[in-house]
Amino acid sequence: MTMPGLEDALDALSGRVSSLREARAAYPSDLAPTLDAALAELDTAAELLAEAREALKKAPKRQGGKKDGTQRELKLLRQVYRAFPVPVIVLDGGGVVRRINPETSRMLGSPDGYLVGRSFPLLVDVSRRAAFRSHLTAVLQTGQPAAFESRLAHQGRTHTVQVALTRLTMPGEPQQMVAAVALPTEVQLPEPGARRPEESDGALLLAAAKRQDLLARMTTLLLDEEALRQPVALPRATRLLAADWADWVVADMVRDGMPRRAAVVAPKNQPLGDIVRQVESSPPAASQVVAQVLERGSGVVHEMVDDETLLGFCADGPLLTAMGAGSMLCVPIGDAEGVLTLVRAHDRPPFTLADLGVMQEVGLQLGLAVRAQASFQTRSRAADALSASVAPRNLPDVPGYEAAAVYHPGASVGAEFYDVFPAGKGWAFALGGAAGKGEEAASVSAMVRGGLRVLSVWESDPDVVVRKVNEALVSQGTGMFVMVTAGFVKGRKIRLSSAGHHPAALLSPDGSVRFASGGGVPLGIAPEAETEVEELTVGVGETLVLYSEGLISSRNETGEPYGEERLADVLGRCAGQAPSTVVKAIDADRHAFSGGQVWDEIVVLALRGI
Repeated sequence: MTMPGLEDALDALSGRVSSLREARAAYPSDLAPTLDAALAELDTAAELLAEAREALKKAPKRQGGKKDGTQRELKLLRQVYRAFPVPVIVLDGGGVVRRINPETSRMLGSPDGYLVGRSFPLLVDVSRRAAFRSHLTAVLQTGQPAAFESRLAHQGRTHTVQVALTRLTMPGEPQQMVAAVALPTEVQLPEPGARRPEESDGALLLAAAKRQDLLARMTTLLLDEEALRQPVALPRATRLLAADWADWVVADMVRDGMPRRAAVVAPKNQPLGDIVRQVESSPPAASQVVAQVLERGSGVVHEMVDDETLLGFCADGPLLTAMGAGSMLCVPIGDAEGVLTLVRAHDRPPFTLADLGVMQEVGLQLGLAVRAQASFQTRSRAADALSASVAPRNLPDVPGYEAAAVYHPGASVGAEFYDVFPAGKGWAFALGGAAGKGEEAASVSAMVRGGLRVLSVWESDPDVVVRKVNEALVSQGTGMFVMVTAGFVKGRKIRLSSAGHHPAALLSPDGSVRFASGGGVPLGIAPEAETEVEELTVGVGETLVLYSEGLISSRNETGEPYGEERLADVLGRCAGQAPSTVVKAIDADRHAFSGGQVWDEIVVLALRGI
């Protein structure tokens, strides 16, 4: 066929394709005849390409510097190729796109030249890629055309197409090429020159608003108090991103100098089977893109994944292939503390540079949250250790007595302590606390508690022990003072030494309550301690109750303090009760009085003669 004849045939084909489009739009419920005709036109298009190839081969060759007939034929063929009314893609032997015509750009929604240099099989539905490559190889080897149905997905659009592959031998190319003609059978193509929906002003504004909303929601999520107390920041963030932004979300955190998989969120319709487990177990250290992001400290976006090995491999091959990846985005978490990877399938719009920008910010926020969580938990563990150092886990059995205690930590790391422990010639107990809050106050209380325990091994008088602890505290120069009461138990006699502490209460079996003298000056103020010493007799059925400042100073909604008079009233109602019942009754009454609020630590210790 001559070139003019080819042009005429092309014009006729264009007209018939336009008519078929109109028929499909006019009769959407009766597509069978239109589809049959479209397939026939697909064969015609393949034949025209083959004839154009033959015409190119037979073109006369001339010598000289001027443009010869072959050059004019090539120019004409390029014009014909550009005007071809159906999508045509020229592929090399490896399936890489070498040229596409405008109709292909219009169908796929990509700018001219966007796909050039990319692997065309990546546009094919994952389940049909192997078949596509087999057809491509067969056409290259046998030279026989092939036609088959396939699915293409790109820029959020999915097309069911009839593909015709024809081998080409092109001048100046060292390898054979393949012309792929793809005729959509289910997708209505936009009119030529129509603006892509995703580029409309409204869509752009909506996308920008969506990004801002994501940042706001992410900030709220990561600043939640539970995200600091519990290791939930990472899984919460990945679930939020998977809800609207990606099909797969993978988080890798650097631990001991190596990236390790920390979280994987799969598509909602993805069963928790082999693919999910393979993604979870795949070592991120083997991923090119994870290593690149960690090394450079900046994110990358692949609008179209053309190297499916970037994320590493699994038992089924490249990980991205198993995930059905069409587009991928990776950003650092914090200061290269990890990598956040988002993957979208072929049938969703690809990630853009704008998405990369917002995800970079998400990565920074997530890094700060993970760092804050680690710091908070470190401090929390330290606080728990300090709390454990000021209160015994269990009360020992004191001969002739039954003991019970209740302890409530305050709103912050406090400094109250209580203890029951063996002394040199019997048993001892102590209750008190440093004036102040925080780790320093708790450490001072722990030091005083430890000093009382150690010195009681050698001393037989609690007042001597308290005074020596005061000397040690003053010499340490902490600047803090500690209120404390300590007692030694010898049979029914209890000798008390008080340094600025509230007086102990003694509950008799008849319900009467009397208070010890208490008093004295807190430890740590002067080198010479000023204490109050008193000796009590605790008979069978009597209960000695010691309590902290936090109990007496608890306030109700009107600001009224709990006070010692209310404590005496509660104790009077507990006559004859076990120490465990007594401390619970005091705690319940205080809870009702203050509306459940606990500002300072609450400590109550009871010893009952048996």
